[in-house]
Amino acid sequence: AGRRCGASSFLFQYDTPRMVLVHNKKVGVTFRLIQLVVLMYIIGWVFLYEKGYQSKDSIISSVSVKLKGLTMTNSSDLGPYIWDVADYVFPPQGDSSFVVMTNFIVTRDQKQETCPEVMLPGISSSALWLCPPSGIMTGKCVNFSRTERTCEIFGWCPVEIDDHVPNPPLLLAAENFTLFIKNSITFPKFKVNRRNLVERVTKDYLRNCTYHKVRDPLCPVFQLGYVVEESGQKFSMLARKGGVLGISISWNCDLDWPVRHCMPVYQFHGLYNEDSSISPGFNFRYARYYRENGRELRTLYKVFGIRFDILVNGKAGKFDIIPTMTTIGSGIGIFGVVNMPCLCLLSIIRGFREYPLGTAL
Repeated sequence: AGRRCGASSFLFQYDTPRMVLVHNKKVGVTFRLIQLVVLMYIIGWVFLYEKGYQSKDSIISSVSVKLKGLTMTNSSDLGPYIWDVADYVFPPQGDSSFVVMTNFIVTRDQKQETCPEVMLPGISSSALWLCPPSGIMTGKCVNFSRTERTCEIFGWCPVEIDDHVPNPPLLLAAENFTLFIKNSITFPKFKVNRRNLVERVTKDYLRNCTYHKVRDPLCPVFQLGYVVEESGQKFSMLARKGGVLGISISWNCDLDWPVRHCMPVYQFHGLYNEDSSISPGFNFRYARYYRENGRELRTLYKVFGIRFDILVNGKAGKFDIIPTMTTIGSGIGIFGVVNMPCLCLLSIIRGFREYPLGTAL
């Protein structure tokens, strides 16, 4: 019978915590202020700023680029020479990472034969073996000039001499070249697809616009000089020995609003430190091969350029009942956690009021 009574009491009875009422203005105001701060955090930060009532999704993106621009150089090595997109953009496929040539050192009519290794400034002939050779060493010592001797190599001759970088840069006109970025994104969870050619970007607008962060923030055509300037760098300094620059496209979309409000935001970041004296700039080599009298020859270019990396990031949110209920539950839990120490504090204060220190129990 006792067990049945205990089970009945457990199933059919309900008890509540004892409430303590303390008439103390300071404690009451403090308690309400704590509750107000918690309420502001839940509503202001969790709900409004972090949008805790939304379900989130990350971005999937694709980028392609096209460049336009034409310039001419007149150097002692090449003479008058026209440069177009096929000459100064690497790689030519239009990927999200590419290089625009701004300066170069050319070595013409190289062919495979034996020749003297080049003497480097500050390196004596006795210490030349410490440097990586430009070809296979034959073991012979030959004349480099009337006064100096050096090692003989078998390789592409004549050997490249790259100790003098042209200044000003030979392709400084690249500052006026334009870059057209096409970016397609999707939020697969919400089945939303967007392009940076948004509703306001019409054919006529695209034909005449150039990006400006205030006047034309949605134009996908960028002047290279403006991009470098907005990244906090100087084009003439960056063009001489090359550098690296990042273009970020941010898509942060609230899909509770019409999808036309989902717009890209462009930002530019300089990733090159001009003050660095260790391996400064950005450069690489490529060659153009041809045949003459049945023999293979090449023209070698040491290319200095600006590398552009286009980075796309973003997230989307849309109302969902599950995260909404979860956030509300978390808020109730926070209120409970705050109330418990406050109740304990009030109980202690009440105890001191009823039983001051020194009172015999």
